[in-house]
Amino acid sequence: MIVSEIDIVIQKSNRKTVSIFIERDGSVSARVPEKLSDEEIRDILKAKEYQIFKNLAEWTQLNENAVEREYVNGQSFLYLGRNYRLKLVDEKLDGVQFKRNTFFLSKEDKHKAKELFIKFYKDKLNSKIYPIIERYKNQLGVEPNQVKVMELQNRWASCTPNGNVNFHWKCAMAPIDVLHYIVVHELSHLIHNNHTKAFWNEVDKILPKYDEQVNWLKINGVGMSL
Repeated sequence: MIVSEIDIVIQKSNRKTVSIFIERDGSVSARVPEKLSDEEIRDILKAKEYQIFKNLAEWTQLNENAVEREYVNGQSFLYLGRNYRLKLVDEKLDGVQFKRNTFFLSKEDKHKAKELFIKFYKDKLNSKIYPIIERYKNQLGVEPNQVKVMELQNRWASCTPNGNVNFHWKCAMAPIDVLHYIVVHELSHLIHNNHTKAFWNEVDKILPKYDEQVNWLKINGVGMSL
């Protein structure tokens, strides 16, 4: 649906309110109640036009800090909230190696460097995410059906209607406290499949200062890329 020259992707679901999101790629999406007609949706989005433009302007400003990474000596890559340099070496290595606060990659593997970095982040996130889930699922009294680390395009994580919880491999780039927030956020969706006040109260019970992690993602999320 196009409103004031903005192409907005509409997602209807069993919800009571309209929520508008600026996705990480700058696209705009709106989640709306199924019962609303196209005309009613258009009127609501028109009324929220100022907020949409304000959020888009903010997204543009934040994305001025986007990082274009190259797989060369000295290039920095994020891991658990900190930047570490890459060193290309002559010897054969088994993928990307991280030791002594440095990433190492064999020169002969440079042509598939992105693929190997993604595998590194997936492996590391898989090793770190499950203990965090075990900790918070007991506090929240929930049990996810399946947990997967995968490519999620413009989302850090997702919770499906059948109880599956998915995490973007890029989450391995975030600090541990931010990773804890992402886990709590998704597990809370097993209780409230929305972003109502009740949902945020659930998150707040576990992480009273979660707004600090939200702000970190808002400012630094654009740099969590390859």
